[in-house]
Amino acid sequence: MLMRTRTVSLALGLVLVFAQDAIVVSQQARRLFAPEELGLLEGPDRDEWQKPEEVMDRLEIGEGARVADIGAGGGWFTIRLARRVTRSGVVYAEDIQQAMIDSIYRRVGREGLSNVRTILGTPGDPRLPPGLDAVLMVDTYPQIPDPVAVLRHIAAALAPNGKLGVVDFKPDGSGGPGPALEERVSADVVKRHAAAAGLALRSHETFLRYQYLLIFVRAEGEVKAGGLPPYFCLLPSAFCLVPSSVHATGSTFAAMAAFTMSIAMNGTKPVAIADVSVWPGRSESHDTPPAKITARPISMLANDVK
Repeated sequence: MLMRTRTVSLALGLVLVFAQDAIVVSQQARRLFAPEELGLLEGPDRDEWQKPEEVMDRLEIGEGARVADIGAGGGWFTIRLARRVTRSGVVYAEDIQQAMIDSIYRRVGREGLSNVRTILGTPGDPRLPPGLDAVLMVDTYPQIPDPVAVLRHIAAALAPNGKLGVVDFKPDGSGGPGPALEERVSADVVKRHAAAAGLALRSHETFLRYQYLLIFVRAEGEVKAGGLPPYFCLLPSAFCLVPSSVHATGSTFAAMAAFTMSIAMNGTKPVAIADVSVWPGRSESHDTPPAKITARPISMLANDVK
């Protein structure tokens, strides 16, 4: 009984962490960077404090690589990536604002670069091609309304040995450039989102004075974009899906965390948890349990924890 109580307490603690993350990111993602303010991103000392060459070195980006720049803005990092991969490589510059895409197109033309392709993404899907050697997300994370969804699409686009690099400002105010402290997202929050999206942390780089660089790779057994990872809630849905094998071992506490994260993100209290007898290959929402899935009352969750 004591063990069960401790396990449930740990699960509820994890639930609160995910709920807080969802609230923080939702509040921070309300404002996209305005195209007319691009000049603020390209100060003469940015090369010095952001160290783009070293960032690319840590991601092992070299000649012939296929890479993507997420939230590319005006293309400051895009053109540096394009020069690094040379004409034998390609850079996919993605942004969800057409004005930014237009700005990149003009910049690439001025620079005489022929290896840049622009992508107009959506807030939940950067629409990346598969088989990417590296994906870079610089000074973008706090503007993403649903980071787990975006990270899952990125994970699906990575080549088997591909890497994702997230560069953003430290939340401790270390002085220097960057947004207001309340507009920053900590490295720990990004790590939790990445884990939920099927990514594994390879390294947390600290060589940047004002920023962190997190490098992720695909975790073993990750799912494709649109599939369902273990303990994944169908959003916005009243059900959370968990493999039957998980219930067989009694390991339901992670499902409880995902289950309540659904509450935080949707504002709706789920009413059931479902065992997945046949693992679906796509993401759907259901008002009632779909075929071949057995609903379990939420009151049974605590009883499932052994």
